[in-house]
Amino acid sequence: MLDTAIGFFQNGGPFMYPIGLVLVIGLAVALERFIFLTVARGSNRRAFDRMLPLLKKKDFNGVVEVARSSQAPVGRIIAAGLARMQQTPRREEIEYAMEEGVMEAVPRLEKRTPYIATLANIATLLGLLGTIMGLIAAFTAVAEADPSEKATLLSQSISVAMNTTAFGLMAAIPLLLLHTAIQNKTNEIIDSLEMAGVKCLNILSMSSLSAGGAKPQGQTKSPSA
Repeated sequence: MLDTAIGFFQNGGPFMYPIGLVLVIGLAVALERFIFLTVARGSNRRAFDRMLPLLKKKDFNGVVEVARSSQAPVGRIIAAGLARMQQTPRREEIEYAMEEGVMEAVPRLEKRTPYIATLANIATLLGLLGTIMGLIAAFTAVAEADPSEKATLLSQSISVAMNTTAFGLMAAIPLLLLHTAIQNKTNEIIDSLEMAGVKCLNILSMSSLSAGGAKPQGQTKSPSA
């Protein structure tokens, strides 16, 4: 089987190498994104699990400390809501501040993910280009060949030229599947950030109402992530 794969690759011509390079780059990007998103989801979950009990106890200083000690986006989002709560008790203003935190986190989560789909398209186009160039070379060679050998030579040349299209599709299909999986994983994290923001917003709004619009006790400066 290994010999067949090597022969398939060698018979495809020079365009097999750039397609292989695109495949390797796409897999590397997909692996990096998968690891990053897995770590981000775990850190968000741990940070939120620590901050939620503190929010319920109205221990806003403790929430700020957790946000500062964690690199999780959810910490920056909740800290932004607390900072705005010091300035105004209005729910809309607190919500805008937390939405801004979500918008800041989204580009980091979506970073480089579109490259995977782009690389899949490039692999497909390189495969088609390799086939076209191979067919041009095949017809040029057939035009100068002996008439009795034209049919055999043409069929062999076309078979070799089609290898690049096949390899391009073999590279593009898994990259597209990986892109879809990573995009779904990213959307799940973004949805979880928005859900966490809504939960904290409700708690902060109730705290603000119960305090009559007063600032959280014990905070002398705006919290930061």
